[in-house]
Amino acid sequence: SKGTAMTRQQYSVLIIDDAYTVREYLRQTLMHLGITQVHEASSGNKGLATFTQHQHDLVFLDIELPDINGQQLLQQIKSHTDRTHVVMVTAHNSVDNVQQSIAAGASGFIAKPFSPLKIKNIVERCLAAKLN
Repeated sequence: SKGTAMTRQQYSVLIIDDAYTVREYLRQTLMHLGITQVHEASSGNKGLATFTQHQHDLVFLDIELPDINGQQLLQQIKSHTDRTHVVMVTAHNSVDNVQQSIAAGASGFIAKPFSPLKIKNIVERCLAAKLN
């Protein structure tokens, strides 16, 4: 039986970030890439609740959330399912946390301010990993 390739239309993404502008920017960029299933959460707890309902394919996770540590949230998401790609969103000053995140199962990270190309590259990489 032939494995069915996942299209961008089917691909679901969750953005967990307390900054509205960051969520909006990511959402717009993803829409331009043809990804229409995008959920957003402004806090870690809301994000986890949304994730448990939908089990997204890709999560953009802010490493510095007001209510919960991004690292802990990463581990909680990963304990739900290993299929989900989690990309850490960091400010320049938190790049030291990135190694820990990768060790804990993150698929990568983007540092603010990020370019549409950087987001595109990450999405394509995660999509490709998904399709194989």
